[in-house]
Amino acid sequence: MKAHERILYRDFKDEELFDNIAWIIDNYKDDYYNMEDIAGLCFECMNKLAELGDRLGFKGNLKNCFVAYILANSENAFSKSAECNGNATGSARLMALHDMEIFKKMVAFDLNEVDEYLGIECFRFVYQYENSNEKNKYFNKRVRDRIIKLAEDIEQAQDANAILEIVTEFYKNYGVGKIGLHKAFRVVTDNNEVTIKPITNIEHIYLSDLVGYELQKKKLTDNTEAFIEGRRANNVLLFGDSGTGKSSSIKAILNEYYDRGLRMIEIQKHQFGDLFNVIEQIKDRNYKFIIYMDDLSFEEYEIEYKYLKAIIEGGLEKRPDNVLIYATSNRRHLVREKFSDKEERRDDLHASDTVQEKLSLSARFGVSIFYVAPNKKEYMNIIKVLAEKYNVKMDKDELFAEANKWELSHGGLSGRTAQQFINYLLGKQDD
Repeated sequence: MKAHERILYRDFKDEELFDNIAWIIDNYKDDYYNMEDIAGLCFECMNKLAELGDRLGFKGNLKNCFVAYILANSENAFSKSAECNGNATGSARLMALHDMEIFKKMVAFDLNEVDEYLGIECFRFVYQYENSNEKNKYFNKRVRDRIIKLAEDIEQAQDANAILEIVTEFYKNYGVGKIGLHKAFRVVTDNNEVTIKPITNIEHIYLSDLVGYELQKKKLTDNTEAFIEGRRANNVLLFGDSGTGKSSSIKAILNEYYDRGLRMIEIQKHQFGDLFNVIEQIKDRNYKFIIYMDDLSFEEYEIEYKYLKAIIEGGLEKRPDNVLIYATSNRRHLVREKFSDKEERRDDLHASDTVQEKLSLSARFGVSIFYVAPNKKEYMNIIKVLAEKYNVKMDKDELFAEANKWELSHGGLSGRTAQQFINYLLGKQDD
């Protein structure tokens, strides 16, 4: 197979496992090597394949699912070009074709031949693999099924050219690597290295699940639609009372538009100094990115907001067209001001400049959406809709009476309080 001669598809996760399987295929009949040592390597590879299959939720031909997983995740000159342009030409394509010859040999080889020659029962478990972890959280089911389908397609391919076309189409439709396969990410900083890590367990909430706030949702979706379609769009600040669905609205936006190329990166306030680094990593990808900041606010002594101001508007480097910032806050003005500040301004020769410095951050969000707590009638309507959705079995008058008692002792009128009340009732029903 000459797996060591790969050009573009190198330095991927689990590369050692791939190379070991390739070595077995090339050398299992070579009398130079001890058969017991080769058999031991076979069982080691089978163990790692099984662990990988269980973790990722694969089924069917586990070896070919592994190859498809490698192809789907390898970010290189060819795959990223195919993702962005729908194809790749020139030397990158020729080098990719060279690598596909190696992958074709891996896909086509029947590992049962190794078992038979060595007199062992090892690789027979690769075929018709049944997964015991259907609810794995590494991929969502949709992404996992795409990789399994890719494995089935490359298995049927006649030659390396056919595999190249199949893989190119996969990159065009679904993207490549962690950003192509996942929808949400968090920023992790370790030893000054800034990494975008996938979030694999996402709440499956949609805008239709949020009762009320139709004007707010429309304003948010209109801006997001414009962004997705490549039209002018604004950074968005969702502010207002707690528990009214600000964060849920943004999560819902991600689920609504993921299939159209939307991705979301959550970043914490203490990481704002890494914003330039994060944007540098995503600015050339063929996706639309929302950088999400939850519960955003600053005390007067915190200066991280200055990084954010520079990113939103004001720095020398233009913010990429594929990046927007969506933030939630309980405060309209994000930088806290106190009455005592007025006393300090008496000694400030440029007091108005000081005020503008603190107010200018929220002004840089082109769209501001206000979420207000529901009144009693709206709250009861939320209760009614949620009770119907979750099939809560309770008389309407009793339901409303209990909901009224619940909100009085659990944080007041809000969508969050209503959902918590319904969860409480569902928990009692389960008993």
